[in-house]
This record gives sequence, C-alpha cells and structure tokens, in this order.
Amino acid sequence: MLRNIQEWTLLLVIFGFISIISNWIGYNILPLEALPGMIILILICLAGFILNKVIPIDFPSVAYIALIGVLVSMPWMPGSEIVVAWTTEVELLALTTPILAYAGISIGRSWTDFVQLGWKTIIVASLVMLGTFLGSALIAELVLQMQGLI
Repeated sequence: MLRNIQEWTLLLVIFGFISIISNWIGYNILPLEALPGMIILILICLAGFILNKVIPIDFPSVAYIALIGVLVSMPWMPGSEIVVAWTTEVELLALTTPILAYAGISIGRSWTDFVQLGWKTIIVASLVMLGTFLGSALIAELVLQMQGLI
C-alpha cells in the first residue's frame, strides 16, 4: 500500500507541476497563486485513491475523488471558503493537458494490442471519436450562440 501511495503521489505531483505550468502559460495565473489550489486537488485525489484501496466496496476511485471534492467545498464544511478560493486559481483546461497527454501515451504504447482487435474496431473507434468531437462542437456552438458570444 505504501508503494502505491508513493507512486500515486509522484504521478500526481508531476501532473500538478505540468498543470501549474499550463495554468501559467494559458491563463496568466502565476504558479505561486495556483500552488495552494493544486496541493488541495492533489490531496483530494490521493485521498480518493487511498479510500478506493481501503474500503472493500467495488467503487471507482474517481467517484471517491468527486465525493471528497464535493464534500470539502460544501458551504457548511469548515474551511470550504478557502478551498474554493484556492482551487478557483486552477483552471480546468490546464488540468486536462497532462491527463490527455498521459492518455495519448498510454494508447500509443498499446497500439499494437489495439490493432490486433481488427480493422472493424479501428473504424468503430474512429467513428466514435468523430461523433464525440462533432457532438461536442455542436453543443458548444449552441451554448455560445445562446449566450450571444458568437
């Protein structure tokens, strides 16, 4: 368990560092301003991973992470104002940069396994990705038009 915690912490710190740099470059939020919020997010993720291993219920760690995040930011929770203020300094899209890069690397390493599933799988996966992209673009277009931004 200690080995897992060390690996999770290292991975989360790497993601946090890249996210802080992305936050700085993309949103002009200085790293020292975003650091407290990033530390809170890392601790929430780490707590979710630990709960996933400790509690013997088949419940995904992302659900534990979301639950902890919601609980610590609830208005009736002591210190929630500080948690919300600090984590507001970390932009969501800055967080997605390292996560998507990691996902891309993971897929790239197992590309041979993916190809062995057959050409039909590649076509279906490509159509799913295209549909997801087009659906997201359509929703974004509608929302931006409703807000009068475009």
